[in-house]
Amino acid sequence: MKPARLTLVLVVLLLAAAPDARAAGLRVSNDRTAISTKLGHKFVFHSTISNNGAAPAGGLVAHLNVVDLSGHTYVDPEDWSSHRTRYLAAIPAGASTTVSWPMNAVNSGTIGVYVAVLPRSGAPVRPTTGPTLRVRIQDRKTLNSGGILPLALGFPALLGLLAFGVRLRRSR
Repeated sequence: MKPARLTLVLVVLLLAAAPDARAAGLRVSNDRTAISTKLGHKFVFHSTISNNGAAPAGGLVAHLNVVDLSGHTYVDPEDWSSHRTRYLAAIPAGASTTVSWPMNAVNSGTIGVYVAVLPRSGAPVRPTTGPTLRVRIQDRKTLNSGGILPLALGFPALLGLLAFGVRLRRSR
C-alpha cells in the first residue's frame, strides 16, 4: 500500500475511533417540551442527563443555550440565565442526574432553549444535545411598569402643592 493511502486509512480509522459523547450512551431529556410565561417573569425547567452506556461517564459539562426562533430579536444568553454552565459529577452506568435551569423571560416572543453535554477535556467530539424547549413569552403591557406610577404622579403633585404653599405664604 502506498504511504499516502496508508496515511489516509489511518486518519479515517482514528476519526472513527474518536470518542463521541452520543456513542458513549449519553442522553439528554427535559421535563417538558414547552413553557408559556410573561415578560419579566422567572421560570425553571429540568434536564435529565442519562448514562445508558456500560461504563461511568465522567468529566462532563452541561451547557444551556438560548436562541431566538423568530429571527427578530437579539438574544444575549447571559441575560436569560446566570447559571448556564454546570460541571457534572460522574454519572454511573445506567444512572442519571438532573439539572435545574432557572431562567428569566427577558424578551417577548418565542425562543428555543436546549442543553448540550460535552467532555470537559475539550476533545473534538459531537456534543449530546437535548430536544429544544420552546418558550413563548407574552409581552406584558402595564401602566405601572416597575412600580414607577406613584412616583410619576406623586412628584409633580408634590411640586404643585409646594408651589401653592409658597404662593399662599407670599399672599399673606
